[in-house]
Amino acid sequence: MPQDSLLVAALGDIHGRFHRVEAWLDALSQARGRDVDLVLAVGDVEAFRRADDHRRKAAKRAMPAEFAEYADGVRRVKRPLYFIGGNNEDFEALHDVQGGGELAPGVQYLGRSGMRELRGLRVAYLSGIHAPRFYSQPLKRPLSLDTAKQAGYFREGEVERLLLARDVDVLLVHEWPRGIVQRARDENPDPPRPLPSYWIGNPVTRRVVDTLEPRWLLCGHSHKAFAMTLEGHGRSGATRVACLDQASRPDESLFWMEFEGREVVRAGWGTSGAVTWEPPRRWDMAMLPPLRAEGDGAPLGL
Repeated sequence: MPQDSLLVAALGDIHGRFHRVEAWLDALSQARGRDVDLVLAVGDVEAFRRADDHRRKAAKRAMPAEFAEYADGVRRVKRPLYFIGGNNEDFEALHDVQGGGELAPGVQYLGRSGMRELRGLRVAYLSGIHAPRFYSQPLKRPLSLDTAKQAGYFREGEVERLLLARDVDVLLVHEWPRGIVQRARDENPDPPRPLPSYWIGNPVTRRVVDTLEPRWLLCGHSHKAFAMTLEGHGRSGATRVACLDQASRPDESLFWMEFEGREVVRAGWGTSGAVTWEPPRRWDMAMLPPLRAEGDGAPLGL
């Protein structure tokens, strides 16, 4: 294995399950025979720094307040974790670091929108979901339930700044771009597994993807695994799309990519370390892990 290769793991909506995903990353590192270099999370991380905030505000209030242990220094992540915001976050804490910041040692919020170079990769990002009513409204400090909910919506200025990015290796978004499911259906009327509903996603994120044309797009939010390639139709290159399930089990919520330089040379799902994809193979729904039988490790409900 080349010494200059980079092993990047992407996580679906963590929803506060930090102990679980740390164990998954340990297992993946062991299976690949090397440590994960970089971890990217696609929103709904729910990094509540105070246990009381988790109990009052988290989507899964009954779960232990795991992130508070990292914020207090009781535990520490083993690999650098960079995350975007979803629509369920500690928005009160994130409001003061809209351009990004460290929430605990090794845990970095990237910010509401922008681009960062991480270990030589150009990573662009857009936090939140689309709410047309609030798209052109200013972002308010989240001092109430209503303003906290509104903080989970991206704004026009954030999108317009992001559209200036170029030469993007990986784009992180929370909500899917509109139309990708229908396009996958059109390209393969008999897909290897049932496709999600065609209405998933929003047109603003789609405009971002079509403008930036990232080499890879990683999505969360809808708690469904999905894979397809956007290419042709006037595009200058291909964008491989990987949408991740929530972090209830690793099969479809942990996706890894091994880079040599800025090119992905192999990729896979879950903790087994098995290679699912290598170029020049096509990236589509056939690249997803096999569906489990009903009742076999079913995901936890949200």
